Amino acid sequence: MASEADEGHEHLIDGVRYKLKGIIAVDQVLPYLHFLDQERKDQIKQKLITDGDRAAADLLIDTVIKGPHEKGWFRAFIDALSHGGSELAADYLTKPPRPEEEAENDMYVELIRLLAPSLAGMKTTVVCELCFSDELLTADDKERILAETNNYGNGRGAQELLKRIIRRRPPWFSEFLQVLLRAEERAVYCELTGTPPGKDEEPPSPKHEPAQNEPAGEESPQAKESNGIQEIQEESADLYSDPDLLQNEERSQPDGSASAAVGEPSSPEKAEISLWDYQMEVAKPALEGKNIIICLPTGSGKTRVAVYITKEHLDLRRAEGKLGKVVVLVNKVPLVEQHYAKEFTPYLKHSYKVERVSGDSQLKISFAKIVQRNDIIICTAQILENYLERATSGVDEGVKLSDLSLMIIDECHHTQKGEAYNHIMMRYLKQKHKNKKLKKEQKEIVPLPQILGLTASPGVGRAARLEKAKEHILQICANLDASQIMTRSLRDFKREPRKSIQTVEDKKQDPFGDVIKRIMHEIHRHAELNPTGDLGTQVYEQWSVQKERQAAKEGDRKVRVCAEYLRQYNNGLILRNTIRMHDALSLLNNYYEEQYKKKSAPDEEQNIQITDTERFLFNLFKENKKELEILAKNPEYENESLSKLRTEILKEFSSRKQARGIIFTKTRHSAITLNQWIEENPKFDDIGIKPAYVIGGGDQSDVKPMTAAEQKDVLKKFSTGEVNLLVATTVAEEGLDIPACNFVIRYGHVTNEIAMIQSQGRGRAEDSTYTVVDVKNSGVAEKECVNEHREDMMHKAIEKIKALSQADYDKQITEYQLQAIMEIRVRQNRQKKKVMKNVNPAAVKFSCRHCNKQVCTGEDISIIEDMHRVNATVDFRKLFIQRENSSLQERLVDYETNGIIACKDCGQPWGSMMMFRGIELPCLLVKNFVVNINTENISKCSKWSDIPVKFPAFDYNEYASRVIEIDSDDEETN
Repeated sequence: MASEADEGHEHLIDGVRYKLKGIIAVDQVLPYLHFLDQERKDQIKQKLITDGDRAAADLLIDTVIKGPHEKGWFRAFIDALSHGGSELAADYLTKPPRPEEEAENDMYVELIRLLAPSLAGMKTTVVCELCFSDELLTADDKERILAETNNYGNGRGAQELLKRIIRRRPPWFSEFLQVLLRAEERAVYCELTGTPPGKDEEPPSPKHEPAQNEPAGEESPQAKESNGIQEIQEESADLYSDPDLLQNEERSQPDGSASAAVGEPSSPEKAEISLWDYQMEVAKPALEGKNIIICLPTGSGKTRVAVYITKEHLDLRRAEGKLGKVVVLVNKVPLVEQHYAKEFTPYLKHSYKVERVSGDSQLKISFAKIVQRNDIIICTAQILENYLERATSGVDEGVKLSDLSLMIIDECHHTQKGEAYNHIMMRYLKQKHKNKKLKKEQKEIVPLPQILGLTASPGVGRAARLEKAKEHILQICANLDASQIMTRSLRDFKREPRKSIQTVEDKKQDPFGDVIKRIMHEIHRHAELNPTGDLGTQVYEQWSVQKERQAAKEGDRKVRVCAEYLRQYNNGLILRNTIRMHDALSLLNNYYEEQYKKKSAPDEEQNIQITDTERFLFNLFKENKKELEILAKNPEYENESLSKLRTEILKEFSSRKQARGIIFTKTRHSAITLNQWIEENPKFDDIGIKPAYVIGGGDQSDVKPMTAAEQKDVLKKFSTGEVNLLVATTVAEEGLDIPACNFVIRYGHVTNEIAMIQSQGRGRAEDSTYTVVDVKNSGVAEKECVNEHREDMMHKAIEKIKALSQADYDKQITEYQLQAIMEIRVRQNRQKKKVMKNVNPAAVKFSCRHCNKQVCTGEDISIIEDMHRVNATVDFRKLFIQRENSSLQERLVDYETNGIIACKDCGQPWGSMMMFRGIELPCLLVKNFVVNINTENISKCSKWSDIPVKFPAFDYNEYASRVIEIDSDDEETN
């Protein structure tokens, strides 16, 4: 007797029979139906030969429904559909498409069926190969199509290709159009899109207006014959499922992959923008001129919404005879080019002037001029902030907020204290509240731009309770002066990847780590230190940093240098749990070589001091280096996390026909070394893994940064399949246009719920996975669980905010804004008091951080361009040596000079030589000195702004005149 579950499954299959008949690839599915005996399989095969696909599929469905049923038969049937090239059929039984999605797909299928005869002239072999490489066709599909083409000609092959392509999952139609363009089948493309021939076409955009036709209901065979859609020829009779087509309903609501595939410009000459219904819904308040935040998942087309709003805004301003000026702010340099090339330029360049500016731009005119001459400016936030400050100070040509009519802030959850976005918006809020006063006084107010914020996740900050999460999100809304936060149920159209957490057990033996710990214990005894926290943890690292600062403040050279070395060994232990042993050893070895170089003067006559402690540290590493090298070569002691990562990568690439994934890791060094590990592993090469790494572009002394051009090149290779595995730091988590991949692995690095949501959003393809691989002492498994809780809390907090009445919402937003303005005022007052103390720069003294030798006073320091602190005195030049910066040279950084300056006595770096208008000047890094103010040492001084001193501007004329006089005297003497 059939169970209730079996009966339910039978009814489910029978209920969608009319769809399944047209989309099951019978010949491919049959081999996977292991629960059917051979006799019944042979009957279905014979039906396929005599009566075609639809009749065979009908018999297959009957056979499956009738049974007899073994335990797990329904799951086995779905698996057979998935593995047999009938994923869409499997979807109807597990996660059926919405009616509007189904209607859209039916429309495209019907279009192919109607136009099948005129499409038969395509280059079938070329199109087939491209479809196969894009996973639009399976290997079985390809084999059958090529066989049909070879045996019966190109036309029959084309019909077979079309019959099989329409069974694929959406967005197969837009991807097929892209294939046609790449195959240079423009005539076929034009036939399908209705575009005039002779243009460089791209797939058409979805319209935001719902179609007006009523959906057709289920039709009888007679209705099919009389509806004017006749079967065109016998070969094309099986091109689609059933006659009961749902003709035209509202457009579907896509996830990231669908929205990326469709909605591209239809022509480079004039691209029309159109939005999906949910995009129009969230855009509506902005189209009415209101300040809003749009919060939609990664890949849901937030930027496309911003482009649409930009166009409507500028069109309206133009119609009203007003000047429109839109600035699009981003927080990463690569996003400038991405938004410019892929979004704003294709759609708006025909009507408006679009320009982009970033730190990588070579500006021939000032940013202020670019704003004046263009309608849309895409730039990094810091550039706008710099020019807003110039306008405020009046020292140079600047930009005012009143010059802008719309300001779009991408990844707007960064509008928090300390961020460039927040600095800009605090200017806005201060002027907004000044305007209220001006209005009361019936004076002219200063116009301010409309604000549009974009984010996938505002996060919850440090909130542990729902109420605090709500406050955090309200604060962001207040910072952006948003009248509403617009969402469309974040879970409604977010494709959830399958998630797993891989924990790692401690190895019983870790001789490599034991040797490093033994070295660290020797240093503890030498310096009489009692650390807090276990070795190889973040707690220990914090202790070592604090101990170094305290020792520098107290002038304890022995403890300071030991704490510095201990921090490096601790870093080696942490990396040993993440990467290979020999990679961790290489890091330590490079550090020691760098320290040894510091003790080698370029001039042999100069004798740099090496203390007993430094000699002890050098010898300690040298004594243990050989043992570490031997252990590093023994694979038996490799860390378990790396083994777990290897297993996950092999599983993903072995179980998928075309895998494409991203591994997120914590540091640049681990990203580079993990990439090397993958490249050097023959097992990875055997299954076709082609790796590359993506890291940030900011400068670091020990790791080569990536330029925006390098990042762009790697991401382009990833999108084309030339690279199929990215190893990335957090630079790839948000914003960057990374094409859909089908697996994401976070390796020993979990930050907050925003990063979790962003990285999960990278896995946009069907059947994608999201895996967290634990690393010893990282605590990532626990952090991931916390982040899941925070994500849930964020959704609830957003719903609570949306449930507020507008009056209550506005009241709370105003309170947060006034509080923020008051906090700024308090900080400014404190800063003023600090500056007032700086009556005598002579009270500030600088000593070498390593050997405590006094170097100069505040009187010797001057500042260039409000940024670079230099010491141009003759006496200072006698105190340092100059050497080449090998790390800068290796990284091919385009500096006019690559020299660093270091203490003549101990070799401690002090800064670098900079070229300023033809003059070489020693530029100091304050973190390399101990700063003493009025006889009190400052232990923590990492940036010049920590010192309450206003240094005078560098007098170029006075210094240049002095140099020329000295040169003249030397010439006369000679």
